[in-house]
Amino acid sequence: MPARQAPRKPSSTRSPVADTERAEPSPARHIPTTLGEAFSAFARHRSPRLLFVCTVLAALRRSQLGPLSAADFVAAAALLAFWPLQEWLIHVFILHFRPRKVGRWTLDFAVPKAHRAHHRDPWDYELLFIPFHSYAYSLPLLLLSWHLAAPTSGVAWSGITLHLALALQYEWVHFLVHTRVPPRFGPYRIVWRNHRLHHFRNENYWYGVTRLEADWLLGTAPEPAAVPVSPTARTLGG
Repeated sequence: MPARQAPRKPSSTRSPVADTERAEPSPARHIPTTLGEAFSAFARHRSPRLLFVCTVLAALRRSQLGPLSAADFVAAAALLAFWPLQEWLIHVFILHFRPRKVGRWTLDFAVPKAHRAHHRDPWDYELLFIPFHSYAYSLPLLLLSWHLAAPTSGVAWSGITLHLALALQYEWVHFLVHTRVPPRFGPYRIVWRNHRLHHFRNENYWYGVTRLEADWLLGTAPEPAAVPVSPTARTLGG
């Protein structure tokens, strides 16, 4: 686990909620303010479109392999239980990967570079989607891993379909948090606040985007008032 500052009470008396709500984009940049505007902007992007098409194709393939069995529901339950930990692990060890010197060379990768750009300008929603080039290896890896792990092809395609649907949901929730659409729905408001704390209070905490269980389990969801405002939340130390 990467090193994190120990939680302590910050010297500032500013409200942690204010830290999430005061962070506003430049007035010159149009950010969706309604669900309709948000969905229209979301649907224009390649990553959500690809995930939607792949989810539909995977569901059609699963429908050709016979009725659902108990094993399909077990696989779905296992994936749903693992999903928050997957979000946490990817966020901590891939998205927040820091460049490393290896002799004369600097080791860095395209995905964490894109994520650092997203932190620098969290209101540029062109930067927040899953990098499109990553599908060239993540989709084949998804297909291979499910077919190796599942007892039958039908269970594998059930898992693949749900995994793609959850990835599409991840893109939608992450996109929506970075708009001006008010977070009125209770559970979504908790997710919204969690992610904005990560961006605007301290990047070393609150890694969950659609699910927060891993943050609760692994100690990265402390009371915001106990965590100092990080000077590197926008730069990730770069």
